[in-house]
Amino acid sequence: MRRIYRLAGWAVLALLLLLAVGASWLIVSPPALLLVGSGYAAKTVCSSVFVSGRDPQAVLARDVQAPGHPLLRLMRQDVDPVARTVTVHFLGLFAPGYAAWHGSFGCGSVPDGDFDAARQAVSDIRLPAIAAGDPAIGWPDGEAVAADARIVALLEDPELAGPGLRAAVVVHQGRIVGETYGLAFDAQTPLLGWSMTKTVNAALVGRALALRLLPAGLSGLFPEWQHDGRGRITLTQLLAMESGLAFNEQYGSVTDVTRMLFLEPDMSRFALARPLAASPGERFNYSSGAAVLISRLWMGAVGGRVSALSFPARALFGPLGMASAVMETDETGIFVGSSYMYATARDWARFALFLLEDGVWKGERLLPVGFVAAMAMPNASSDGVYSRMQTWLKGPGAKSDAAHGLPPDTFWMLGHDGQSAAIIPSRGLAVIRLGLTPSRLGYLPQPLVRRILDVLDADQAPT
Repeated sequence: MRRIYRLAGWAVLALLLLLAVGASWLIVSPPALLLVGSGYAAKTVCSSVFVSGRDPQAVLARDVQAPGHPLLRLMRQDVDPVARTVTVHFLGLFAPGYAAWHGSFGCGSVPDGDFDAARQAVSDIRLPAIAAGDPAIGWPDGEAVAADARIVALLEDPELAGPGLRAAVVVHQGRIVGETYGLAFDAQTPLLGWSMTKTVNAALVGRALALRLLPAGLSGLFPEWQHDGRGRITLTQLLAMESGLAFNEQYGSVTDVTRMLFLEPDMSRFALARPLAASPGERFNYSSGAAVLISRLWMGAVGGRVSALSFPARALFGPLGMASAVMETDETGIFVGSSYMYATARDWARFALFLLEDGVWKGERLLPVGFVAAMAMPNASSDGVYSRMQTWLKGPGAKSDAAHGLPPDTFWMLGHDGQSAAIIPSRGLAVIRLGLTPSRLGYLPQPLVRRILDVLDADQAPT
């Protein structure tokens, strides 16, 4: 019996030793996957709380833990409402992830935990004020909306609107004709567009071109590329996702995109270091790294640090009246033009209307002639699914939209977890849908757009 007790004691001791070694390993050198998870959780909670004004526990439960990787259910958060920082640990102890609020620039990931350095990148920048729309004046100049009950009924149909809907807005012929909001969200809630941000980032390139701050057909983009084949990459190829740079855009594990967004303090430097996987212009490869490099390019062209950081507000959001729009930066002060813009659904709709109007706002041309048209033109290598200008030529889940009966000039802004905006210039129609709808749920927005077109077609039919 003593021998059994002795063996049991040794077994317990060995187990405790193993646990101690494992805990030490997780503290000293946590796996990258855990760091990606905690970084993602910290950034999501930070922006949702300090930009969107949501409850931190609800964000952790609904946005981080419920729809995501099983490891995310083991994340524990510490939200400091005074310092406006968020720290997340795996099991409350390991693999810390950090994010901090940066005022007008929203929240940013702080992978190295240096909150002071991250704040210094943007803390002294004061953006020009953009007046909120007058509730008594009709949208887009103000916030008054006259909805069509038939359109609203479609937006509130669970089959058409899909799971996880947070906001949907329909613009037709320059006015909002329908909108709806999910529980705990409303017309004042800024919402993340994820990769819809790429199209806004492209529009900022267009503004720089229109202001002659960037030359058309720019090549020889970065000094780091001048001694190899990357020196042949053009801005046009970056915009068309045909740069030839290697970049793995898969989510759910440690890939280029998750490493860049959640582990790298300097995201553009990480993207700059990607090698060529194909000759420039030869192959389509959807890349958030390319979009961050586009941010770095236009920011470098418009002037010094203050001018670059204030450019979105001065050149685009201000003229369009997008008072809620927030573009977020990395730890070095470069806009994450691939992924991180928050705005109310109505402000996303203002941007969509701007595209419907061919880059003209209140009679003033803000984008070069042909710039928006390139958003509906296929690039050279994607078999017709991606454009020359940071937009998609088909909605989710289909080779084309023809099977859904959508007009051939339809193009899309699309983002992670079900963000979408269908732009149909020939019909003066934009349908914006924002939510938390992972692709595994199989939701497609095209049927909703088609049903909206049916209602509008009925109005045009002869009586």
